[in-house]
Amino acid sequence: MNVIANIFKIPELRRRILFTLGMLAVYRVGIFVTTPGVNRNAMREYVNSSSNGFLGMFNLFSGGALEQMSIFALNIMPYVSASIIISLLAVVVKPLEELRKEGEAGQRKLNQYTRYGTIGLSLAQGIGIALFLESLNQQGTQAGDIVNEPGWAFRAMTVLSLTTGTAFLMWLGEQITERGIGNGISLIIFAGIVANLPDALAATANLVNIGQIKPVDLMLILAIALGVTAIIVFFERAQRQVPITYAKRMVGQKMFGGAESHLPLRVNMAGVIPPIFTSSLLMIPMTLAQSGVPGMQWLNDKLNPQGPNMWIYMVVFATMTIFFTFFYTAITVQPVDMAENLRKQNAFVPGVRPGKATAEYIDYVLSRITVGGAIYITSVCTVPTLLQAKWQVPFYLGGTSLMIVVGVALDFAMQVDSHLITRHYEGLASGTTSRLSGRKG
Repeated sequence: MNVIANIFKIPELRRRILFTLGMLAVYRVGIFVTTPGVNRNAMREYVNSSSNGFLGMFNLFSGGALEQMSIFALNIMPYVSASIIISLLAVVVKPLEELRKEGEAGQRKLNQYTRYGTIGLSLAQGIGIALFLESLNQQGTQAGDIVNEPGWAFRAMTVLSLTTGTAFLMWLGEQITERGIGNGISLIIFAGIVANLPDALAATANLVNIGQIKPVDLMLILAIALGVTAIIVFFERAQRQVPITYAKRMVGQKMFGGAESHLPLRVNMAGVIPPIFTSSLLMIPMTLAQSGVPGMQWLNDKLNPQGPNMWIYMVVFATMTIFFTFFYTAITVQPVDMAENLRKQNAFVPGVRPGKATAEYIDYVLSRITVGGAIYITSVCTVPTLLQAKWQVPFYLGGTSLMIVVGVALDFAMQVDSHLITRHYEGLASGTTSRLSGRKG
């Protein structure tokens, strides 16, 4: 209680937290604004009947916006996709790479390209969703047709509504980052996932009541969930601290430098990008199968995580996740640039020559800790599938979603702590700076 009281003693921190909560409340209200021309009850019935597939995962990350067919149905995912694409291009495209090295001015330009990419992806996905909704009218639901009046007017309105909704969420996230506390985009995704927690708990309780999940199994599920959460906290804060020393230099009659520090390398440098890439690619066969593409139904059956070939899905998922972990780390973390920056700062790794040797050493260390990070990500993301296969439990806060929730919560707590400790108040981490630093790998 003292921590909560200390938070509201600081006017700036109190204002930032209240602003963040207010913007997240606006986002949650917008979830229930349905796109014009869509039968919300029929859409909810269809999504609930497909909760274990692509639509279920999409609905989870959108905070239930898909089953409402809300103007926020695309959520902030087009922005995330555009950010990933720009980050990848900034490594392989020379002009973008030069912008990335220009500091704040170059980053603003890259952010502008990301916004343009977000609008472009929203337009494309909006068209796809409009056509998909019209195709569902042929299947029908007990609540009636999903689209009241199919046609180009409906398609144009759907594309406009979804694109505008995504653009508004992008602006909302930037406002939270600038005027609130924490990363706005991450907090929007966090709020969408956490919003499904009450339904997940209610569904699990119902399975216990009907006897599908025994009390002993429920205790085991809770123990696994807590264990996975603890593992995520450990690895998300784990670092390998490479020691560095600043060279001594004479300025006038005084000696400067000689200080020792460290270069922190996170065990999980790729974050949640690898499982997101993998999940998206594995959902392509399902999407193509629904469109009637020849051969895709057979491939979709083989990669069905709920079917008899679950082990095939698990092996493919694990292999692709490990590959993307190394791939994304390799293109986003540049040991050559890090070695060059150390040289410009008159810093060096003890026992390692500056320049190329330092870059090779950093690459060697990074490769070793990435092995642990890849195993960690793969293990965490496969646990929910195993739980669903054994108990058929709606473990929504598992895998990728649990990594996002825990990671965002840790980041939010650390930022609040930094405000409190700066002003000599007791923080969420007991007011000690050592708690805020990453665990040594």
